[in-house]
Amino acid sequence: MRSLALYNTESIDRLVWPEEQSSITGRTPALSILTDFRQHQPHVIDAGVKALELENLMKRSHVKMKLVLDKDQRFIGIVSLYDLSEENILKKVSKHTARDELLATDFMHRRASLKCFDYHELARATIEDVLETQKHNHQQHCLVIDRLTHEIRGLISARDVARLINRSVDIERHISFETLFEELAAR
Repeated sequence: MRSLALYNTESIDRLVWPEEQSSITGRTPALSILTDFRQHQPHVIDAGVKALELENLMKRSHVKMKLVLDKDQRFIGIVSLYDLSEENILKKVSKHTARDELLATDFMHRRASLKCFDYHELARATIEDVLETQKHNHQQHCLVIDRLTHEIRGLISARDVARLINRSVDIERHISFETLFEELAAR
């Protein structure tokens, strides 16, 4: 191992910027909006985590969705910060279940209920194709699977797409694919 030199920044005052702003259109390849889990670590949570703890964790880390894993590290569903809203928590509280006993699994969307894109079909699609398919989806995330290898390959986030089409993003507001479809169609 060797030691690297450290330099002063006193005479350095310019930042480097990307060559061109990357803005997308409906004709941009769909893979450009994929968060590929082969390149980016997925955000996961254990199924047994308490819902209130998960909500605080997600808010602190600015994460809007987590993949829920069982004790064997197998995917069983997804849970979003929206799912953990105060309103949704109150709906789950009963005389037999206290607020602090609710778990991530009480709020997650189960694997069997989720619809997703196939990676190989997505590779031949455009962003317009994705938004057209998702135009009635009120969700913020859509998983992408590789049906050949039986793996969850990644996900597409409506919030990420909104940033890429240079739309201002209110971090507190729920952004759905439906909203983005309408916005891109209006351009």
